[in-house]
Amino acid sequence: MDQQKRIEELERKIRELTVFHEIGKALTSTLDLSRVLETIMEQVSTLFKPDTWSLLLVDEEKHELYFEIAVGQAAEELRHIRLKMGEGVAGWVATHGEAVFVSDAGNDTRFTPRVDQVTRMQTRTIVAVPIRSGEGVLGVLEIVNTPQGLPFGEREMFLLQALADYTAIALQNARQMQRIHEMTITDDCTGLFNARYLHQVVETEVYRSRRYGYEFSLVFFDLDHFKLVNDTHGHLVGSRLLAEVGQLVKGRLRMIDRAFRYGGDEFVLLLPQTSKLAAINVVRRLHRLLADTVFMAQDGLSLKVTASFGVATFPTDACTKDEVMRLADEAMYLVKNTERDNIAVANLGLLQR
Repeated sequence: MDQQKRIEELERKIRELTVFHEIGKALTSTLDLSRVLETIMEQVSTLFKPDTWSLLLVDEEKHELYFEIAVGQAAEELRHIRLKMGEGVAGWVATHGEAVFVSDAGNDTRFTPRVDQVTRMQTRTIVAVPIRSGEGVLGVLEIVNTPQGLPFGEREMFLLQALADYTAIALQNARQMQRIHEMTITDDCTGLFNARYLHQVVETEVYRSRRYGYEFSLVFFDLDHFKLVNDTHGHLVGSRLLAEVGQLVKGRLRMIDRAFRYGGDEFVLLLPQTSKLAAINVVRRLHRLLADTVFMAQDGLSLKVTASFGVATFPTDACTKDEVMRLADEAMYLVKNTERDNIAVANLGLLQR
């Protein structure tokens, strides 16, 4: 009997070591968050065999938890549920940063029946551990309804917390890679996308528009007499003005649109699924917006600026990335080299004010 117990204990330790070996191998072999989380998902199911388990992440802006991964019974319904910080057992764990084991959910004051009402589940037991990093609690790893008779003591809690710690490493790696990626495609001064990324995005939009028969428009615009701002107020003020202009314009675009700083005081807007006429209407509004806005008011400067705009549309005006960019740029320079503070459109010329 003792021999049998020793064999079972050895087999259990081998399973646990295999779990962490697989997760460690995933963490060191790829920076693909989805692949690492998939490995962790498989190992949670292998170790604990719950009815349902979930990975909830913190939405810092909304102060809520959302289900990034849900596995098992009612998994699809769970993906559409959000919990307020502090709501339910998971919300309590996210707020306090402490692990909990709830053996009788119905009699625990931290339990909220809202999730059961939506999913039509009956929650009996809950195990939830925080996913912690140096930035605070990133989320919660939660197991619901472990198999009856399966013990869940300190050892099991330790294993689950270890899995949560691996999850935290994966999330931090993914976020760091996202920050690095954003740095390579973002202009430091304005926070808009940079010129390098512009060429990549327009190439992709050409491909997409050809495939699905869409139009898209490009808008180039350049601030008029911007050199006077630098000469009068200095380059620091000039840089802050560029940032204010960029954010003002970006705030008036749709979510599918993209804004870029092309260089100096020149900007580019990519308007997917936008005809020439629709693009002209967008640019007219932006033209008026710039002219009506007072910039640097908080610094006591109250600067006014105007801009010269050029518009070109794919495939109406051109059928390649380089051509549509060239035509939009040339239309902009038509304005700059004549009257400024106006709009020109490829193959149409200057618009009447």
